[in-house]
Amino acid sequence: MNKAEELSSKITSVNTFKKYGRVARVVGLMIESKGPESSIGDLCIIHLSPTSRSESKILAEVVGFREEIVMLMPFTNVTDISSGCLVEGTGKPLEVKVGMNLIGKVLDSMGNPIDNSALPKGLATVRTEQSPPNVLTRPTINEKLAVGVKAIDGMLTVGSGQRVGIFAGSGVGKSTLLGMIARNTTADINVIALIGERGREVREFIDRDLGPEGLSRTIVVAATSDQPALMRIKGAFTATAIAEYFRNKGMNVMLMMDSVTRVAMAQREIGLAVGEPPATRGYTPSVFAILPKLLERSGTNEFGAITAFYTVLVDGDDMNEPIADAVRGILDGHIVLDRTLANKGQYPAINVLKSVSRLMNHISDPEHVKAAEKLRELYYTYDKSEDLINIGAYKRGTSKEIDQAIEYEPLITKFLKQGYKDNISMEESIEELIALASAGGHT
Repeated sequence: MNKAEELSSKITSVNTFKKYGRVARVVGLMIESKGPESSIGDLCIIHLSPTSRSESKILAEVVGFREEIVMLMPFTNVTDISSGCLVEGTGKPLEVKVGMNLIGKVLDSMGNPIDNSALPKGLATVRTEQSPPNVLTRPTINEKLAVGVKAIDGMLTVGSGQRVGIFAGSGVGKSTLLGMIARNTTADINVIALIGERGREVREFIDRDLGPEGLSRTIVVAATSDQPALMRIKGAFTATAIAEYFRNKGMNVMLMMDSVTRVAMAQREIGLAVGEPPATRGYTPSVFAILPKLLERSGTNEFGAITAFYTVLVDGDDMNEPIADAVRGILDGHIVLDRTLANKGQYPAINVLKSVSRLMNHISDPEHVKAAEKLRELYYTYDKSEDLINIGAYKRGTSKEIDQAIEYEPLITKFLKQGYKDNISMEESIEELIALASAGGHT
């Protein structure tokens, strides 16, 4: 087929008809429409009446069907929607613009700059929802990636393309730790999704935690807690699609999402509105279906790698609550932030005994692994005996292992501490770790 025939074939295959329906009623968060013909995930445009107090049209997504009724979830509020409003079907899912010119920008879930500036030119169009890479095209992870945090680089080494969860209750330092990683990492570009955050925290994170240095190689996608549930979910998918674009360009991408829990809560809102039965702690079955679809999209493919950090907000510091348990089973490691350590003034408050990197032993040198295991053993011995030591029930000389742990506990704690603005290379962290383990007696 020559070019003229190919062009003619494309022209004749274009569907020039537009499909319409009309709003039948609005129930809670859900808009019910008679038509248009559409599929799950399709984008629809609801045309408001000329007397509308705000916009002339709003966007909505098809999330379900009930007999002949199309169930739509809007991207904005529904105050100006009335019965009979025209619903136009686009026949395609949400797409966003992405490219190198977006670096340094703060975007909403639709991929538009939050400061209302125009999108730069020369951007590509990508769909927000993609399938994870084929399992056989994922290269084995065998390279370390420095994040500039001693406790992670030394004790919980992360590989390029690894997916790690950061588990903590509220106010223990998740956002601060993400800011440290974003500023200090050796990745080519950062993509940060702030999902369900307070409006105040978005600007604070950008100015204080990220800073000009971090923002200069970062794209931020923000969906605040006051926005509709669909916007919060799409924020996570938009950020992942942006990260995938740069990965396919052969880049080493750092994706950070704060938090997956709020994505799950948004999906629960939609599931309950559609009519799904509540299951574990009120979470609907679709919540546990959407998590692997989202989290499996990061990682390696044949072109590049997305190293991902996902924060999980655990209710009442319960690490076994449903979302935490589900996410921990999907990811390649987890970092637990401990409120007790934070109360003692240890920052970052990483509990290395409860945390694990599933790839550390495969990507680190044997000497490094051996040193980390030695310090973990000493730290565990002290932690197990801490109550006895504090009340004076333990007498020196009773146990050689406990005596050694008591001697080195302050040194280990000092190693795990790090100033908020400190940037320490992975080589320095590993050298300090090995030196400390060597001084801690024979292994």
